[in-house]
Parts: sequence; C-alpha cells; structure tokens
Amino acid sequence: MNIDSQRIETELKKRLVYPYKWGRKQNDYFDKLTNFVYRIQNFDEVLSEIEKRFKQDKEHKNISNYALNRWYNFWSAQTVEQIFCSLPNVKAALDGKDRLVDFTIDGFTFDHKTSIFPNGFPYGIEDAVGKTKELIEWLYKNQSQQQRKHLKNRLFMVLYSSDGEHWKLKAEVSWLKERIENYMKGFNPHYLLKFQLEERHYTLADVIWAIKN
Repeated sequence: MNIDSQRIETELKKRLVYPYKWGRKQNDYFDKLTNFVYRIQNFDEVLSEIEKRFKQDKEHKNISNYALNRWYNFWSAQTVEQIFCSLPNVKAALDGKDRLVDFTIDGFTFDHKTSIFPNGFPYGIEDAVGKTKELIEWLYKNQSQQQRKHLKNRLFMVLYSSDGEHWKLKAEVSWLKERIENYMKGFNPHYLLKFQLEERHYTLADVIWAIKN
C-alpha cells in the first residue's frame, strides 16, 4: 500500500474537529460493521459511507464515533509504518497480514504501536520518561487486549501533548516523521530493553517519545 503522507496528514486533520469518543470497548461486532474504513483514505468519503450505511440505525452516533476512530487510528498507523519502512535499515514484513510483525530493523522483527500517554500509568510525563521500562511493561499488560494482543518485539511511539489532547498528535505526520528519523539515527538493537514476558522467550522493546509542549 502506497500512502501519500502529505495528503493523508491533510485528511487526518479533518478528523480533529470531531470529538474523540468510543462510547464502548472495541469488539468484534462493531469491528465487522466498520471494516470499510480500511479501504477509504478520504475523510469526507468515510463520512458519506457512514451516513449511507447507518443513517437509520438507532446506534448511528455510536457507530459513527467508532468508525471515525478506527479510520483515524488505522491510517495514522499505516503512514507511520510506511515512514519506518522508507528508512535504509528497515524492511517491510514479508507477510503484510502478519499481525505480529510490521517490519524488520537490522534483521530484528518488530510490531509498532502508536499510543497516547496512558492515564492509568502511575507517573506523570516528567517521571515516565525516566521510567521507560516500567511504562513498556505497563503497556504490554494493559493494551491491545483484542486482535493485536501479543508479547513479541515492539516499538511504542508514545504521544504526549501538554494540552491533554494527546490523540490529535496522530495527525501530525510530518512531525512524527522527524521523531522517527531522529530515533533511528541512533538505533542499535543491543541498546533495546529486554523483557522476559513469556517463559523461555525474551522480548525486545523501546519507546520513541513524541512530546509536544
């Protein structure tokens, strides 16, 4: 999938004027209803599709919020993945449908996840930056309880905005690209944090901080 990152940034930013509400936990039923978001890059087309499919549904508002969130998170994540894969020591996963591997860096496989700074983490942002290992353990334990739940190698990009609107940073594609490129300049797999989250298996992980004051 080839994504025009400048164009997708423009489309993602159209989402920012709508409240970011899920209204429910992610579940297979609502996922199935809204899987069309994976095929549409244009935000106005997504709005039209939601109206066409669910205008008469009593759950219209909840489905709409759910679809907009999935669309926004998916296309931001796909663009971030493409940014990684454009770098010289990164190769896209051979199997594009492999939910455990997005790419390899210097031969090491990784999934990536862009996450907003979690409310439930027991430290503020100033302390959290110095407690990267604790944050990673928290993220593995508390996030991705649905289809992407796994304990394999992962790079987390953690977003924090001083105004509390962390989710909006997912649309700042050009800015995220700078954060990724700066991180990758000093990348060394031997400096990654190592966890034993499963018996007889070590997991490699790290955090790329994306903080906007």
